[in-house]
Amino acid sequence: MQEKSEPICADANKDLTGRIIPAQPWPIAKLIILLSIVLCVFQLYAAGIRPMGLFYQRPIHLMLIMMVAFLVFPAFGLHCKRGVMGWVIDAAFFTAAIVSGLYIVVNLDEIIARAGFWTRTDIIVGSFAIITLLEASRRVVGMGITVIGFIFVLYALAGPRGALPWLGEFMPGILSHRGASVERLVSQLYFGQEGIFGLPLGIAATYVFIFVLFGAVLEVTGGGRFFIDLSFAATGRQRGGPAKAAVLASTSMGSITGSAIANVATTGPFTIPLMKRLGYKPAQAGGVEAAASTGGQITPPLMGAGAFLIAEYTGTPYVEIIKVSIYPALLYLLTVYLFVHIIALKQNMHGIPAKDLPSVRAVMKEGWHFLLPLVMLIFLLVIGLSPMRVGFYAILSILAVAVLRYIWGWLRNEPTSVHHMHPNGTVKEEIVYERLPLALVLKAGLNKAVEACELGVRNALTVSLACAIGGIIVGVVGLTGLGLKFSALMMTFSGGNVVLALFIVMIASLILGVGLPVTASYIVLIILVGPAMSSEFGIPLLIVHLVVFWYSQDSNVTPPIALAGFAAAAIAKSPPIATSLQAWKFAKGLYIIPLFMVFNPEIIIGGPVPIVLWSGVLAFFTCVGFVAALEGYLFGRINGVSRLVVLAAGIGTLQQILWLEVISLAVMVLMIGLNWMAERNREALPA
Repeated sequence: MQEKSEPICADANKDLTGRIIPAQPWPIAKLIILLSIVLCVFQLYAAGIRPMGLFYQRPIHLMLIMMVAFLVFPAFGLHCKRGVMGWVIDAAFFTAAIVSGLYIVVNLDEIIARAGFWTRTDIIVGSFAIITLLEASRRVVGMGITVIGFIFVLYALAGPRGALPWLGEFMPGILSHRGASVERLVSQLYFGQEGIFGLPLGIAATYVFIFVLFGAVLEVTGGGRFFIDLSFAATGRQRGGPAKAAVLASTSMGSITGSAIANVATTGPFTIPLMKRLGYKPAQAGGVEAAASTGGQITPPLMGAGAFLIAEYTGTPYVEIIKVSIYPALLYLLTVYLFVHIIALKQNMHGIPAKDLPSVRAVMKEGWHFLLPLVMLIFLLVIGLSPMRVGFYAILSILAVAVLRYIWGWLRNEPTSVHHMHPNGTVKEEIVYERLPLALVLKAGLNKAVEACELGVRNALTVSLACAIGGIIVGVVGLTGLGLKFSALMMTFSGGNVVLALFIVMIASLILGVGLPVTASYIVLIILVGPAMSSEFGIPLLIVHLVVFWYSQDSNVTPPIALAGFAAAAIAKSPPIATSLQAWKFAKGLYIIPLFMVFNPEIIIGGPVPIVLWSGVLAFFTCVGFVAALEGYLFGRINGVSRLVVLAAGIGTLQQILWLEVISLAVMVLMIGLNWMAERNREALPA
């Protein structure tokens, strides 16, 4: 028997932003675990057994999320002792979270009966609910989104008829409005269907949480390591093998984890050291991991929270969102894959020796059962089952295959890894070579289930609170008419030019990304710019949402605040800005591919088969051409003039003029062909 002590798992003591969560005092740790189990059981019950109404499920979900948040994140910061004052503040907000959640649930019939005639208690509880949410967001998501939410609250109250009439005097004319009273604002945000408990939180409390929990169960049962091993077995022997494995593993896992940063923390410790050992510079290795992990958020079948939000906002079936996202995601994967392949060619890298890698057959033999829940998930989505019910069955299926695999190993007396959880946040792992007693087997299984619940809830904190703050923004926009005013501003600044409008959206997404997670950034942007992009510029609604969602990802890889890049830099031990610049270069597909969605919409909304195929071919060669032009290399080195020609041809393919598209594609194919022939001739020359 062998023993070793290590953290519970790669992410058990981290949140989605990669922050280390210090060990909690024993009673608090147990209460966090208890609340996590209660929340997971509640969500599974609502998803698979008895769906609940809007004002039952969402308040209870947010209440439990905020309760966990106030326990995990102390008032004065993660690494500061609570002290007496800290305990008092945390206890007050913990109690406020309970009251704000249960008040609506317990008094729902009376609240509906007196709608519009609110009591003093209603207004006081609603006001405290908004304050409590903002404080929970500050602790978990960060100051950026909290300040934005607070500014929107102040904006709603500013105006001649509002609670803060003096503040309205500072508003520019186009942004001015009559103002709202505290009662009217609370009615909109706390008691209305377009406020805190509106669509964004509804998505987080139903579809997103279930699939985040699915990802946690998959990771805890060993599915994450299986996908990493499979990626290395498939690509590790090729040039730049670890980097290509990182692209595949991070993209596949990123779609499930729901966060690029969490995905970096999960796969990065395996992929980044191997890339560095092979010859990639530390900044390059971190950049590859960050760019690949970001790709997971735009990759079906889950796409983080994006696919669910887009489906609800556009009224498009979820499975259709998945279908139209496949080809753009493959194009993004192609661009990152090409970058790492070109770097390997330029630096004459080789793959990992076969003796140091598992075979695909061996990996599949050991973990093939992890593919069954994913296959079932996709099948149930295709036949039209509700995504929430699909997530419920997917969790049950992965639990079933994990239990069956464990029983099979137990019956065959295979070596078993047993984890004993300790109150201090560590676990003692024992590798046992004899058959365990049934009681120990059951205890190990329960520990895994508890670990999955705790990990799932921690991963859901950021998304749920960000979506709740998104509800505040949605409510204020609806209350003040800000959306129409912002559309007018956008038309003024862009002069009706769609390219300039897209550039404005891109810059806005980057600015918002400094303080907001991807989901919140998408919600804010789509509320403000979505109407103008669709009605004023004539871009199809689904494409508008996809473009905004893709642009919202850039905060993960674009300096100065590249969240996934910084997380990868910490693992690679490289300068954060240098790593982020590399990630920004590798993730250029985030900017190129949305342009194709706008100017060649057939690749998304469909059309005559020849046009769809033509648009697909254009997109493929344009992505290849842009990568070659940026890197100055494809099959061999490309001189400066050729790079400019390829870049100009790539821009030409974005024009909706057939003859220009044909000429641009022909030029691009010719330049690629000449580069291939030149490199082939060079290799044929005697050394």
